[in-house]
Amino acid sequence: MHLKSMMRYLTLLLIFLTGFQLANAQEPTKVQDPNNELKTVMPQVRAADTTLRRIVDELQRITDSDKQNSNAIQGLLQGREIDNITKYELIRNNIVYASETYYLLNKKIIDLKSRTTTNNLDVFITSLNNPESKELGFSLSDRIVELVEKVVLKGKADKDEKNGKIVESTKSIIASPIFQSFTSLTPPLAIANSVMNFLHSVSVNNKEINQKTLKEFEKELNKYVVYYSALNDANQKFEYGLNFNKDQLNLLHDNLYDHIMFTASALKYQLPQRGNKSIGETLNDFFFDFKKEKVVVFFNDLETKYTKGKKIDYEALLRENPNLKEVNNQLEDLILQTKRFENLYNEYFTLLDSYYGKVNSSLKIAQDNGLADKSVIDAKQGEFRNLKDEAVKEIQASINIKELYNNTDKIKYRYRIF
Repeated sequence: MHLKSMMRYLTLLLIFLTGFQLANAQEPTKVQDPNNELKTVMPQVRAADTTLRRIVDELQRITDSDKQNSNAIQGLLQGREIDNITKYELIRNNIVYASETYYLLNKKIIDLKSRTTTNNLDVFITSLNNPESKELGFSLSDRIVELVEKVVLKGKADKDEKNGKIVESTKSIIASPIFQSFTSLTPPLAIANSVMNFLHSVSVNNKEINQKTLKEFEKELNKYVVYYSALNDANQKFEYGLNFNKDQLNLLHDNLYDHIMFTASALKYQLPQRGNKSIGETLNDFFFDFKKEKVVVFFNDLETKYTKGKKIDYEALLRENPNLKEVNNQLEDLILQTKRFENLYNEYFTLLDSYYGKVNSSLKIAQDNGLADKSVIDAKQGEFRNLKDEAVKEIQASINIKELYNNTDKIKYRYRIF
């Protein structure tokens, strides 16, 4: 374009100059007034100079324009190359960090699903709920027998064989192993209900056990029932909350598995074979191959394949591997899964806090109903607080949620590549 334009204007210049010389050569010689000759020649010379200057200026303008266009084209080509490099590096970094995120998220889901509380905390609650335990300074089993002897039998348990059988039957009910298998009620509540039903049936044929006596017995027994009911309510709500939390974790694990299947397929990895194994077991096996170090090797091999001379052809690499863009553009879903896990993780501690409050309330009921001294209750509440704090620290250290935060922050999931 540049050469053709210059040739065109040079040709016009030559034609013009040739014509000018021919006109002067054909002019007849004649004597003229010097003043008139000067007037005739000067306008012609000035006109020729002006036209020549205009042609030279135009040639310079074309030259400058061509140079600018050439620089612009080179800039665009260079910019396109830089853009491809930027896209590729973004994709590579995102997928490498994502591979580590997959591994961490799977590990932490498994850990949180395995949690109920901790062994020490479980032992503490179990002992409070054990009718034979004297953690609060009394045994429910002993107290029920005492109430039967004092309130129902009016202190005459050993005066009559019939009364002795009532006491022995009461002890037999309390010791029955069947109560240990109850799931809807704790053993203390089941025992209290069974003893109460037994005494009502006995009263039908024993006129010494009247309704007034039974109401008095029930009133005293209810002081324990209220305490154990509150403790049972705390346990049931905590268990329900944990089960719901685990259900949500299972759903999250399913979604993570599906996302990993998509990524593995897009990157042409061998897909994890689940068979009869759990998702956790399947993914643990899969991560022997699909891990950060192996993904780095995958990209190194890809770069080697598209290296020509000493330069990587990023444009061809991206064009011939559109699957990389697909994986990158789906990473927002992975980030949402990590956020969901964070919510479930925080929800677990909310459940634990609520449970702690309810157990403390049940202990306060035991104190208010005169079942245990204030000093005993204060000591138990302090012990429970320490165990709960230990459980929180243990779970936080085991799961290490900050590790997940730090890794996901490196994924630039908002940048989509098209």
